[in-house]
Amino acid sequence: MPSVNAAQSQKWGLIAIALCYLALVLVTPALVVFFEAFHDGLGGFLAALQTRNFHKAMELTLIATAITIPLNTLFGLCAAWVIARNRFPGRALLISIIDLPFSISPVVAGLMLVLLYGERMGWLGPLFASIGIKIIFALPGIVLATIFVTLPFVAREVIPVLEDLGPEPEEAARTLGANDWQTFCRVILPNIRWGLIYGILLTNARALGEFGAVAVVSGSILGRTATLPIFVEQSYQNYQSVTAFSAALVLAGLAVLMLIGKAVLETYYLKRSPSH
Repeated sequence: MPSVNAAQSQKWGLIAIALCYLALVLVTPALVVFFEAFHDGLGGFLAALQTRNFHKAMELTLIATAITIPLNTLFGLCAAWVIARNRFPGRALLISIIDLPFSISPVVAGLMLVLLYGERMGWLGPLFASIGIKIIFALPGIVLATIFVTLPFVAREVIPVLEDLGPEPEEAARTLGANDWQTFCRVILPNIRWGLIYGILLTNARALGEFGAVAVVSGSILGRTATLPIFVEQSYQNYQSVTAFSAALVLAGLAVLMLIGKAVLETYYLKRSPSH
């Protein structure tokens, strides 16, 4: 009996520690953001979201995210299939290259893009400038920076799922006469859907919240090249705390919407699964 009581005490102690940790690093900061956003009431919150600078920042963030997600999803699926289904020289190197954005500071990533695409001293910048394409301090640079920092997520979520699945279902589908597209849609995609969804969610979250790399390549000009995270930082630096926290709450709300969407999809697929 004493050992059972000790185990119960240990369990509840660990639960209490976990809850306190979550309250300290997640729940309390979120409540502070919510409180500060509505510090001047609903009118102050809505007024902060009606400025031209906020609208431009939201537009840039959503455009960059909308371009990044399909491109990195397509790349991640292709890279995951090649890596999971083949053994070839340089495979480990390819995986390391895909993981590179995890280890490189976003600021360094932004500097790399400036050195490559800068109009004056960039390696390729003068070439693009000669044909009228501006990359650094413009939307293309923001998109490139966002793509770079979110590159690994889909691939890294899908690779282990494909490896666990094995090639047998694909081989069986082809034996039954299915072409490559039918095999992907009817065999591969249903089995990797949750890994793919998690990868897309991570890509979306990072794209919406990316600051360092985008700040370097965009120039952080309010109303022109400042994305929503940059808008939050600059508003706070300019002592516009309600505006800053209101925009931060919008960012958090976008993330919550993605989580709600994931939960709805999970419920839908669970209802349609044969076991249910």
